[in-house]
Amino acid sequence: MYAIVEVAGTQLKAEVGRQYVVNRLRGNPGDPIKIDRVLLTVRDGQVSSTPAEVSATILEHLKGNKLIVFKKKRRKGYKVKRGHRQLLTKIQFNSVK
Repeated sequence: MYAIVEVAGTQLKAEVGRQYVVNRLRGNPGDPIKIDRVLLTVRDGQVSSTPAEVSATILEHLKGNKLIVFKKKRRKGYKVKRGHRQLLTKIQFNSVK
């Protein structure tokens, strides 16, 4: 059994024990999360859109890889170098009912 859920603006396939890295969520590592946005549920090959209960746990908070944004205009002496690191959260699905 699995469900398609929406977490932090992304759609994920929620299966028990599966881990994902999503945009930063509120909460501390070890805190449980109840996911309300369940879009689809599949039980024994039967697809339904009935509401289901999906819960997950926050495993850790981390940062993504650094992205470099470099702007330059030739012959003008204009150079700007900026970096960005996305704040992320690693979650694990505990139950899909």
